[in-house]
Amino acid sequence: MNNHIHLIQVDLYLYDYKFALLSFITAFVVTLITIPPLISLIKKYRLFDVPDARKEHAAPIATMGGIAIIAGMMMALILWFPFSNSIGQISFFFSILVLFGLGIMDDLKNLSAKYKFVVQIALAVLIALSGIRIASFEGLFGIYDLHVTAQYTVTVLAIVGITNAFNLIDGIDGLAGGLGFMSLVTLGIFLTINGDVNTALISFALAGGILAFLYFNFNPARIFMGDTGSLVLGFVVAVLCIRLMQVNGVNLNPAIPHAPVFVLSIVLIPVFDTIRVFVVRIWKGNSPFVADKTHIHHLLTNQGFSHAFAAKLICFLHGFILLEGYWLRGIKPAFSFLLLIAFMLLVIVLLRNIGFLYKDKSVQQLPSTKD
Repeated sequence: MNNHIHLIQVDLYLYDYKFALLSFITAFVVTLITIPPLISLIKKYRLFDVPDARKEHAAPIATMGGIAIIAGMMMALILWFPFSNSIGQISFFFSILVLFGLGIMDDLKNLSAKYKFVVQIALAVLIALSGIRIASFEGLFGIYDLHVTAQYTVTVLAIVGITNAFNLIDGIDGLAGGLGFMSLVTLGIFLTINGDVNTALISFALAGGILAFLYFNFNPARIFMGDTGSLVLGFVVAVLCIRLMQVNGVNLNPAIPHAPVFVLSIVLIPVFDTIRVFVVRIWKGNSPFVADKTHIHHLLTNQGFSHAFAAKLICFLHGFILLEGYWLRGIKPAFSFLLLIAFMLLVIVLLRNIGFLYKDKSVQQLPSTKD
C-alpha cells in the first residue's frame, strides 16, 4: 500500500513506516505520562528556570523536560529498534547518554560554555571516527569528494554547530520543540525513502517524545525542555542529517539529487540565526557568547507580539523552507543554496519591520523559555 503526496511528488509505502509509527506512538505515550510527575518532582525540589535580565519568562518555570523526552525516545527504541554491536550505534547512544548528563548538569549548575564545547567536540570526533561523516558536497560550489581531514573538520563543525544552534533557539515556548519536531519527521521520511528504515526509527521516536512535550510547552509553558532536551535534540538532528547525506549518496535511486542543500533547509533557521546573532555581536564589539535579545524570535517579541504568535510564525516559515529545499532539488546546488540564504535574509528584514505592517500590539507577552 502506498500513498502519493502531490505537494512534493513523493510516494510513501506505508508498510515501511509500521515500526516508525509504533516508535512514535510509544515515545509519545511514555513522555505524555512522564511529564506530570516530573513537573511535580521539579516543583518539590524547586528546580526552576529562574527569570533574569536575559530571559523572556516572568516567573520561575519547571525545567529539564528533556528527561521525559529522552525517556520516551529510549523506551520506544528499546521496544522497536534493532540494536547491534556496531561502532556507529555504540558511539551514537554513548554520545546521547553523555549529552543527557551534560544537559542535566547545565540545567542544575549552569556550566561554562567552554566546558560544554569541549565535551561536544569530543563527541563529534567520536561520531566522525565511527564512520558517520560528511564525505562529499555533491557538487555544491563545485566541491565533490572531500579529503579525509576535511571530512572530519566539516563533520565536527556541523555537529557542534547544529547542536548549539538548537540550544540557542530554545527561546520561547514551543519554538525549539516545534522546529525539532518538523525536522525530525522530515528526516525520518527521507531516511525511510532511502532505505535506512532502522535509523529513521530514532528520528520518529524522538519526534513522538517532542510532540507529547509540546502539549505542556506551548504558551503558557508548564515546563521547559532545558539544555537536557535541547542539546540532545540538536545533536540527534545533526547526526541524522549527516546520515541522510550518506545513504542518499550511495543510493542508486536517491530521493534527493543534491542532499547537502536539502539538509541545509532542515536546519536553516536555527543555524542561520545563530551565525547572524554571533556576527552582529562581534560587529558591535561584544563576545558572541554573551546572551542578548537579538535572536529571530526576539525580532517579534521585542515589537510586542506574543510568544505564541512568534513561535507559530517561525514554525510556519520552517515548514515553507523544508518544502522549498525539496522543490529546488532539480536546479544547480549553488543556486539553490543562494536562494535559501536570500530567503532567510528577506525573512529577517520582514520580521524586523513586521510591526509597521501589523499595528495591533496589544497582545501581552506570556511566560516563555530562556534565551
